[in-house]
Amino acid sequence: MPRRVHRSLIQLIFFCAILFLILYLNRPTSIPQTFAWTKIRYQTTAPTLPKIRGKCPDLSTTKKPALIVSHVDADGDPSWVTSLADRYHICIYDVDAPADKPSEYLQVPANRGHEAMAYLTFLIDNYAEIPAAGAVFVHGSRWAWHNDAPDYDNKALLEALDVKRALRDSSGYHNLRCDWSTSTCLPSAPAQGSLEMRLQSAVAPWSARAASDVALPKALAAIFGGADGSKLNARLKLGRTDTVRSQCCAQFVVSRERMWQHTREEYVALRQWLLDGVVDGDGRRLARGGQAAPQDDRVAGRVLSYLWHILFSKMEVDGTVDLAQLNRDACPSAEECYCRLYGRCGLQCPNPGTCLGQYQIPKYYKLPDDWEATHS
Repeated sequence: MPRRVHRSLIQLIFFCAILFLILYLNRPTSIPQTFAWTKIRYQTTAPTLPKIRGKCPDLSTTKKPALIVSHVDADGDPSWVTSLADRYHICIYDVDAPADKPSEYLQVPANRGHEAMAYLTFLIDNYAEIPAAGAVFVHGSRWAWHNDAPDYDNKALLEALDVKRALRDSSGYHNLRCDWSTSTCLPSAPAQGSLEMRLQSAVAPWSARAASDVALPKALAAIFGGADGSKLNARLKLGRTDTVRSQCCAQFVVSRERMWQHTREEYVALRQWLLDGVVDGDGRRLARGGQAAPQDDRVAGRVLSYLWHILFSKMEVDGTVDLAQLNRDACPSAEECYCRLYGRCGLQCPNPGTCLGQYQIPKYYKLPDDWEATHS
């Protein structure tokens, strides 16, 4: 056999072997897609827990849904939120404000995990006073690229939001986004535990999204399994072909019943998962063990943005979460979602994930600098 032909044959065999290995590692699994993601079992080693400092005034007497706002100084004037007081009971958390006020109201223990710290602090410090009308959780910026409106106006969205219908028709939880363009609802989104996702993270280490997707399987096992996860009857870790479908970008409406299906202690544990990932001046984690949140705050925050619909999903009778059903609930069609949440019915929708004239990703995922001035 000529040397050139022999070399080509070896290269072909080597290529086929690699291709077979990739296909084998990403083969569909026959294991049932039910997971033990129903109770937060993370256990902290921190010697003390944060004090109650996040109460929302007069919450126990309201008949309106609570509006929990995670506000940072860069979000600007929050008066657009207070103008919604006729529809919502307003709870604004200034996440990056100095944490030294002698008060037990509307403060967070640390600026960590982006909006998740404010959300969890509300759930912990107001657990017994959550309104019967439910709650809406949002960011503090009125104008943002991810707000699902033609002009990206969160105030307009919240004014149009039909809280009662959203909760009634979705079993108690609904993300405020309808368009799929920035979500993992798209069929093309790779499975978080797949080889493809790991390769993406390796070749683009600067990508917080890729790093978060790769971190998700381990985080789910740590949060819902804790130290004794191996003793649970249902699965904890995602398989190589299992995908958690979810909407961007951590703004949602949820019923009191869904919030109360977890105990206050579980929310405390989840917040500690975030806080335990902080490092001290010597680069050491504040709590021992390797199960805490990733140190990179962008990654930790994005991991939790995948988690809200899991926390507030309707559990199966046997106390597990069915991944297929979870994904269907997380990704209703855009047409159905716009009609249910905002009363925008009868839209022209060329595919399940988009409706004409409703939302478009702005260039570079950023609004022009003069957007607020020209649209207020």
